[in-house]
Amino acid sequence: MSKEISLVTGANGHLGNNLVRLLLSKNHKVRATVRNINNLTPFEGLDCEVVHADITDKNSLRAAFTDVTNVYAVAANFNMWAKHPKKEIYDSNIQSTQNVFDIAKECGVQNIIYVSSVAALDFTKLPASPENGYNKDRRNWYYNSKNDSDQLALSLGKKYGIRTVLILPSAMIGSIAHKLSYSNLLVFQILNKEIPIDTNITLNWIDVKDVALGAYQAMQKGKDRERYILANEKHTSLYESVAIASRQYPDLKIKTPIKAPRFLLYIIATIMELWSYLSGSEPLLQRHYLDMFYGLKQDYNIQKSRVELGFSPKSSEQALIEALAYLQNNWKQQ
Repeated sequence: MSKEISLVTGANGHLGNNLVRLLLSKNHKVRATVRNINNLTPFEGLDCEVVHADITDKNSLRAAFTDVTNVYAVAANFNMWAKHPKKEIYDSNIQSTQNVFDIAKECGVQNIIYVSSVAALDFTKLPASPENGYNKDRRNWYYNSKNDSDQLALSLGKKYGIRTVLILPSAMIGSIAHKLSYSNLLVFQILNKEIPIDTNITLNWIDVKDVALGAYQAMQKGKDRERYILANEKHTSLYESVAIASRQYPDLKIKTPIKAPRFLLYIIATIMELWSYLSGSEPLLQRHYLDMFYGLKQDYNIQKSRVELGFSPKSSEQALIEALAYLQNNWKQQ
């Protein structure tokens, strides 16, 4: 086993936990950080050190980062909606990125794999590519946070002399999951026949294990201050995703969603947004999402990741089929 410690923040999350398992399978010494040290279920049977750390708290990070060589910065605020989105989402992600790099510098960390997102890509030219620059659409605070924290990570890596490689995953799905992420939840909703209307929004499904392997390959081979997309070249529409589930599970009688005109979707989104202000719950559909993604084909140029990292993901459809099977078998009663 390598004496170097590889640290994974947010190690109880979907990507983080899969990454911990992958690193252990590669015979690495792993330190896993979690906010709630009392919930160790995701680490049962795993030979890794689990410690408390909160990326919003520098003191907890300092204790976790001591003697660490490689950091996989996975933890982030992954919320698409909040009552006070600038403070709860944007400010949180920006400050957390600053904290991670400040403490990494202080503790002598040599390498950081920073988990960004395809949200930080410019979609005005398809297929989206890191060479096209950043997302110019500033209507969503989560997307803004990924845009700006991505750039902040690169600048801090350069300033502090820390090798910093960014990975940009798309919609991660599949096993193993100890709670349902946004993307896995959408797949689960498809299984539960909770997608009655087609919003004309596409997804780019990627198996979470392919992203974990891509993160590992980025640590081994990635170039300093480069950005690598970890996604599939071609999207799968929401309508196609439901149709795939219907074919896989005919006994469930999953109906393909009704195609609705854009103006009707706007009306539905408006009602949902108004209700969210009263209830405090996240609306299932938002008007600015329609503005940003209605009819957008989320296709990506991953040639750089293929050539430089050896990234070779299973297809979007295969990733979806396997995620459907996992959720059907493991989350039926959840």
